[in-house]
Amino acid sequence: METSKKTPSKTGSKATTTNAGSKATTKKSNNTTGKIEHAEFHEFFIDELKDIYWAEKHLVKALPKMKKAATSPELAAAFEKHTQETQTHIDTLEEVFALLDEKPAAKKCDAMAGLLEEANGIIEDTDAGTMIRDAGLILAAQKVEHYEIATYGTLKVFAENMDRTDVADLLDQTLENEKATDVALTEIAVAAINSEAAAE
Repeated sequence: METSKKTPSKTGSKATTTNAGSKATTKKSNNTTGKIEHAEFHEFFIDELKDIYWAEKHLVKALPKMKKAATSPELAAAFEKHTQETQTHIDTLEEVFALLDEKPAAKKCDAMAGLLEEANGIIEDTDAGTMIRDAGLILAAQKVEHYEIATYGTLKVFAENMDRTDVADLLDQTLENEKATDVALTEIAVAAINSEAAAE
């Protein structure tokens, strides 16, 4: 009688262990490839990726116009460099979509649309060949950078919380580049443009 009581208990214990191991394996698989386990948060994450994807694709078209409007050779070169970097950001986002088994798609980013419209307004409202215009262009560009830094920083944390370190690492690369661009624009402004603009 004692043996028959122990046998089901032991068997049940093994079954529980096996099921737990199976669940752990499934979770690990979901965290390394394909769609994220938490469907609702996954969809929210994808939606935000589409938003920044739209932003980057429109920024890459706007930067050449900002370069053309710049007076300072250093500022023009910075815009040229960031145009190339922004294309890399687009490629990186497409890699992120692929890792998540999603087709790259853009959803209009109202924030970026407004920031780029503001940049156009600065060009229209300032005189060509002036440091005032350059100062305004740096202002507009840094507003864009700060928006992107906030977005990529948050998306990186989201990915980390979903145990997608592969995605988080890619987003972090772009985040660090956006931070570096922001610093570079500040250095250009402080070196000469701001003081010259104030003297005009």
